[in-house]
Amino acid sequence: MTTGATTPTYPARPRRSRLRTFLPLGVAAWLVLEIWLLTVVAGVAGGGTVFLLIVAGFVLGAVVIKRAGRRAFRNLSETLQQQQSGVAPTDGPSSGNGPMMLGGLLLMLPGLISDALGLLLLIPPVQKALSAYTERAVERRVREAAPGTLGDAFQQARMQRPDGRVVQGEVIRDDAPRNPGPHPPLNG
Repeated sequence: MTTGATTPTYPARPRRSRLRTFLPLGVAAWLVLEIWLLTVVAGVAGGGTVFLLIVAGFVLGAVVIKRAGRRAFRNLSETLQQQQSGVAPTDGPSSGNGPMMLGGLLLMLPGLISDALGLLLLIPPVQKALSAYTERAVERRVREAAPGTLGDAFQQARMQRPDGRVVQGEVIRDDAPRNPGPHPPLNG
């Protein structure tokens, strides 16, 4: 039955990214592989050994995360003290906390593959390489940010002076169209 009213048209849904499509499949495959590997090791070495491996990984991961958190807090405290005393903060060994915490988290997850990846992330050259790659990727994303996005706001709020200091502010472009509307009277 037709009423003569037009049917509403909805805008086309945006296309899903490959990451959103394949991430659930990757996680499911990883879980199946972890469970299979744990059953194989349990068949060879026994269930008690697998239980001890999982508990040891959890404890080691907790220790690693605690150590990385303390190091990050100590670096933050030193930076704040340097800023309060007027000394320009130096870039110390602050990199490596993120990969170290990620390694600790992977160690805490039950599974042998996650434990191997977590132990790999505890190696300093791997931490430095991962930190450098992540920093480059984030900088590239911020540079390529479209106007009006969160990345654009971050880029506008972070302006560097020649001496290396970061000045918070907002970018006002001269090429932006100006509002030619009437001006308020000066005598108010």
